[in-house]
Amino acid sequence: MTQHVSQSVEQHSFEQDSFEQEFDIVIVGGGIVGLSFACELAATDFSVAVVERNELKAISDEPDCRVSAINRFALQHFKRFGETVGSNAWQSILSERACVFDKMFVWDQTGAGQIQFDSVELGVSELGIIIENNVLQHSLLEMVKAADNITYLCPEEISEIDYRQDDSVPENGIESEGQLSTVTLSSGVQLTARLLVGADGANSKVREVVSIQRSQKSYQQQGLVCNVATSEKHQHTAWQCFMPTGPLAFLPLYNGYSSIVWSLDEDSAAEQMALDDEAFKRSLAEASEFKLGEITDVSQRFLFPLMHGHATDYVRPGLALIGDAAHSIHPLAGQGANLGIADAAALADVIRTADQAGRQWFALHTLSKYQRQRKGANQLMEMSMTGFKELFGQKSGLVAEIRNAGLTLVDHLPALKYRIIKQALGI
Repeated sequence: MTQHVSQSVEQHSFEQDSFEQEFDIVIVGGGIVGLSFACELAATDFSVAVVERNELKAISDEPDCRVSAINRFALQHFKRFGETVGSNAWQSILSERACVFDKMFVWDQTGAGQIQFDSVELGVSELGIIIENNVLQHSLLEMVKAADNITYLCPEEISEIDYRQDDSVPENGIESEGQLSTVTLSSGVQLTARLLVGADGANSKVREVVSIQRSQKSYQQQGLVCNVATSEKHQHTAWQCFMPTGPLAFLPLYNGYSSIVWSLDEDSAAEQMALDDEAFKRSLAEASEFKLGEITDVSQRFLFPLMHGHATDYVRPGLALIGDAAHSIHPLAGQGANLGIADAAALADVIRTADQAGRQWFALHTLSKYQRQRKGANQLMEMSMTGFKELFGQKSGLVAEIRNAGLTLVDHLPALKYRIIKQALGI
């Protein structure tokens, strides 16, 4: 492996007149998934660069409206990242801005069907945490900065990506070094890499460069997000109501508020956004059947389109896609970030294992192991979320009766119930 260890920096700070920098791995995208992958490689022999276009906004005293439900698998990895680089950033974030949830309560608005999950019955301390995306990124970035083998380049625009495909087969037992892909930044600096990783979202430039096709379908829905205070405490419980118009989730926040993620048909979303705060609070409380009482305060509301899609391939020789660059799903189960974090862990494990065995860690036959591990699982989750959305969107009385009976039945079948939740928790 080529060894080019660089100091971690907040802004790019290359030596003057040095316009080419060689890395083992260049990660395009410094969001949750890209930073998670970088953290997976901290304190390894790989030299890593992370290129991100936008600077992180400062953490506000008021909680942000975009949050993630992080499962136990991801939590274990984040804890290990901090231990690896000797940073207490993760523990600090947990104590200050994350809200542990130890219960989930799911019900169907059209009937009596419901199901509950409890960490005590699973024999674990929590089901996961709810954390603001911006806060999580700050924590991951602090750990990236603490790693001597990772360079963080931000803000940096990419002007060109020159992908060099080379999947040479070793001859006479001698491994080929392969060709280098080149990422040219708007500053004129060129980064070369044995492995180029696209963690740059649904509109991935890395995916586009290598002409990997990606399906994209709209759910014809909008996600409405905001933060609310309620007259009843959230009880460290994630509440989710399935309605014909779409699922509504109340996710517990560290300050006693709840983060709202409400999937609505486009016409209904426009109607909810047009309401004044008082009318919206009444509408939201009624939709949730007052499970947390009245809505006493509400933040600014935002909408985002709901879509799902999947790339035909996750890998090429010397290139891999992770997170939304490879797949996206409906947010009703809060699994989007967790799937991307699992991608990052799997890809890192595959290349570390190959490198330790002296194999071509950047070659297609190695990277294909990552695709085999993750593509099927991600497709299954995508189909499951789409299926749930379609099932609970059915307005037929007979379908509603069957659906409610099914929820109640699963709630009374512990083996099946906890197989489902363990899958979601990554344990």
